Amino acid sequence: MTNDDTDDDREEQPPRPPGRGETPEARPVEPSAPPEFGLVQVWWGDGKGKTTAALGMGFRAAGHGYRVHVLQFMKGGASSVEDVRGEYNAIAAMPGISYENSGHYGWHGRLDGSDEDEHVARARGGLERARELIGAVREADLGSPLPLDGPADDGVHMLVLDEILYAANRELVDPDAVVDLVESKPDDLELVLTGGHEAPEYVRDHADLITNVRKEKHPFGAGHRARKGTEY
Repeated sequence: MTNDDTDDDREEQPPRPPGRGETPEARPVEPSAPPEFGLVQVWWGDGKGKTTAALGMGFRAAGHGYRVHVLQFMKGGASSVEDVRGEYNAIAAMPGISYENSGHYGWHGRLDGSDEDEHVARARGGLERARELIGAVREADLGSPLPLDGPADDGVHMLVLDEILYAANRELVDPDAVVDLVESKPDDLELVLTGGHEAPEYVRDHADLITNVRKEKHPFGAGHRARKGTEY
């Protein structure tokens, strides 16, 4: 910049990065309302990271003061996995985000002694619970902040249906019922669906974001079991 540059010239320069080279300090989490929520996200594929990505997004939203709820359809049951996963403890310590699951009773398709009828009943129970939660969102004002410690039945800004696509691909729930669920969501609800190694074509036309989490290499292939802190 020369001495001839005016104040107006300086104002036209591109703004500097928000951090200005410094690490920003965290702010207290206060209830807030998202200005641009309302999309449908799908995370599927044979790679590790679908639930991890959804939870990371949930924590990010909660960090802005938005109300988030996670409903898990198929988690746990393997002998190498504890009932209390690390994310449950982290969620309990974070304002604005909550979780529930349809029960740790085995993983569908594994020879673990679990009953097929119970898998179906649990998955369908999860689907009915998802309907209840979306119905509650319709009654809430998503344009306003929601209490961070309020029950999910009073409405949420983001709903994560973890492993619902696994349940649909394995025909534990009807894929058409998942489509009906998506179509019934309120406009301002951010809905996140995860799971499944097969492409969920039944929701393709209803999703705004679809991410295929692909596996190139996985430690399970070398005989490693699920590890505490990474897989659960």
